[in-house]
Amino acid sequence: MASSATASADWVNSSRSFALAWGIPTLALIAGSFASEPLRAMIWSAALAWMGTACLINARRCGRTHCRYTGPFYLLLIIPVVMLGFGVISLGAYGWWILGAIILLGGKVIWWATEKAWGKYVNESG
Repeated sequence: MASSATASADWVNSSRSFALAWGIPTLALIAGSFASEPLRAMIWSAALAWMGTACLINARRCGRTHCRYTGPFYLLLIIPVVMLGFGVISLGAYGWWILGAIILLGGKVIWWATEKAWGKYVNESG
């Protein structure tokens, strides 16, 4: 069971901090879907950097298990976003949809799987 200090430090537990750390960049990902590919790559890269950094900071603040994994996941996804956006790679007609699904669904799967396996916070029983 997490201590109240740990839970209160968790940005995921506050609707305001959750909206700032992950809601705004998620909306940017959605809005960026309607931009040109180079602009989309820049918007998505900024959103992923924002979310990845927020996850890593939150993991350090409170020990939230999934944040230890979603942070690097989001940061690493900047690479294919930039490569697709600037034509370095091609994923076909549905490339952006595929990448968007990997970003959004991948983060949710990591969240669920890590907290199911290891608990909500580091050193917590699942």
